Order: sequence, then C-alpha cells, then structure tokens
Amino acid sequence: MKKIFVLLSLFLVTWGLQAKPLKVYILAGQSNMQGHAKVSVLDYMKEDPKSMGLYKSMHDKQGKIKVCEDVYISNFTGTNENNAKSFGSLTAGYGARRNPLVSEDKIGPEFTFGITMHKLLNEPVLIIKTAWGGKSLFKDFRSPSAGPYVPNEMDIKKKRYATSEQQKQLEKETGHYYRLMISHVNEVLKDIKRVYPQYNSKQGYELAGFVWFQGWNDMVTRDVYPYLKKGGQGNRFDSYSENLTHLIRDIRKDLNVPQLPVCIGVMGVGGISNSKQADFRQAMIAPSSYPEFKGNVTAVETAAFWDDKLGAIDEKRSKIRQMAYLLRTKNKNHANKEGKMSTQEQKQFLVDYRAKLISKEEDALFARGASNAGYHYLGCAKTMALIGEAFAQKLYSIQDK
Repeated sequence: MKKIFVLLSLFLVTWGLQAKPLKVYILAGQSNMQGHAKVSVLDYMKEDPKSMGLYKSMHDKQGKIKVCEDVYISNFTGTNENNAKSFGSLTAGYGARRNPLVSEDKIGPEFTFGITMHKLLNEPVLIIKTAWGGKSLFKDFRSPSAGPYVPNEMDIKKKRYATSEQQKQLEKETGHYYRLMISHVNEVLKDIKRVYPQYNSKQGYELAGFVWFQGWNDMVTRDVYPYLKKGGQGNRFDSYSENLTHLIRDIRKDLNVPQLPVCIGVMGVGGISNSKQADFRQAMIAPSSYPEFKGNVTAVETAAFWDDKLGAIDEKRSKIRQMAYLLRTKNKNHANKEGKMSTQEQKQFLVDYRAKLISKEEDALFARGASNAGYHYLGCAKTMALIGEAFAQKLYSIQDK
C-alpha cells in the first residue's frame, strides 16, 4: 500500500508539472537585442567575481558552452528583406547574424535571460526573439495606435516623401517591423511543438513577458527629435515615450494579454557617467512610471553593466582614429598641416602616437574583453550576459506569482 501511495504521489507531482502552462517570453529590439558579443571573449567574465557565477551557468560540467535542456528559442532576424527564422535549444550563437540562418558565435541578452528565467521558475521556458539592427521606433517599429509617420521639417525640405510613390513606400515601411514581430510571435504560438518538441498542447502556454531593448537609431536622429529652442521646456525625446507607450498597449492588444509584463532595456552605452544620453534614457524609463502601467511595466538601466575599463581604452582607440583622419585631411592644427607627410610617414606617426596612448597591458585587456564597437556595448560578452540576467530578474519580479 505504501509503494502504491508513493507511486501515485509521484504521478500526481509529474502530472502537475506537465499541466503547467509553458512560459513564453518575447524579446524584441534592434542591434543590441540581436547581440554583437563574440563567444571568444566570454572568458573575460572570469576576471570579475561578480560575473564568475553567471559564467559558470553558461557552461556545462565539461566546461563547454551550455546547451539548455528545457529552454528553447525561435529567433527571427536578418538584414533588410533577407530575414529568416532559426530555432532550437537555447545556447550561444543566437546573436547577430549577417546570414540569419548561420551562427556567428555571438550572443545577445537571450542566452543568460533564458538561463536565469529557467532557474527562477524551475520550469521550461520558450523565448521568441525578433530583432533587427538599425531600426527605429518612430517608423520601423511604429505600432498602430501611434498613427501614421508624419514627415518632419527635414523630410519636407529634402522632399523625401513628396511623390505618391514615396508616400506609398512610407506607408509600407511604417510599422513594418512591428508587424513582422507580431506575425512571428503568432506563427510560433500556433505550432509550438515545431520549436519546442517536448511541448504538450494540453498544458497550454502563457505569454509571460515582453522585453524591449532598442533606442540607438531614435537617440541619434535629430530630424525627428530636434533640439529644443532656447528656453524650451520638456524633453526633446518626449515623443519616444509616447511611441513606446503605444507599443506596449498595442502588443498587449494584438496578442490579447491586457496585463502582459513588460521590461524596458534602457540605453546604456558609455556607462553611468555618459550624461549626453540622460534625456533619452529618461524618455525610455518614463512609461514604467505611468499610473496605467503600475506594477506591470519596469525598466533596467543597462548603463550599470557598461565596462568602464574597456570603455576607457576604446576612447583612446577613438583618438587614434581621429588622428588618422586629421593627418589625412591635413588639418591645420596637427602634424600634417602642410601636407608633406607621406602615407608611410603618417602610418609611423600613428604607430608612435598609439604607443604613447595605449599600453601593451591595455591592448591585451581589450582583446580579452571586447569584440565590437562602442554602440554595441563594445561587443563585451560580460556586459551582454549581465544585461540578459537583469532583464530576467526584473521581469520575474513583476510576474504574477
């Protein structure tokens, strides 16, 4: 009798676990949601005690990159119209890709997001990721309730949308990537088993959260977000906050999840000390403080995960690139102002200039930790891993328990 009771208990526990709806998370945005951090710089995480534990969670017992057993991903990305979907067990390699079907061994936030969320929930997880580099919220991801894109003064001056053909193209482009995102989510949800083979339709699924990590293209577009006139009030990026609010409302409406938990990844390139991004960061954070989103929209300020040491070296590297330009253009305030330096002499000048600016130790440090440009968080895998972990933790904190 005791044996039967134990077996029955095990059956009920197992059945209960299987009956739980599968948790599904949507990750969307542009190039930093894609992720440009190469796996080759993962070991840099071991140099910081704060990231050592996370590093271990990204590897199996044999020290190889982890392939998650209970976390699956469907990734939709590409360049321009060269878009494609890839899917499978979550692991490294679902970062940015020139060919959407071929891994370039890069990671974005998705890898540690999945690992962390699975650990927090102790149950299977499905990630639906849609990300494209160089896309805006004001046009590319513009959602339906934001209305049509209205040409700005520079658009009108340069006659960008003057003809009927241009206007038709504008209509086609506006919201194009929002529609692709919604379409991909619905496509995966209609046939989850294709992506997640262990899925049992009887258990159902729950859209448990949405992470938005985007912003660079909006932040640097002065035509759409012109500087305020002298004495002007407010934030020049206020319309970004409005469009992000529309995005949150619309994705909840279109996916029929009125209280879908949302996490906003706030632009953090350059770190906490980068005051030039203050207004834009505030515009990104703003919706999380609106009364209508109280308790179900939150934000992660990713500036906290910027690597200051690598950033300082990158600033020096930028000075070298700038010096090369000044020499080439015969700038009147620099060494080649008279234009007498040969190409070889300019190269040698830069070699000497570099040696004064960057030490061998700094060169080695940068090679260990960085793999891309500053606007891609230096392609620092440690930074991407910490961001993904923070997204999962913050989103988990506002989910219904």
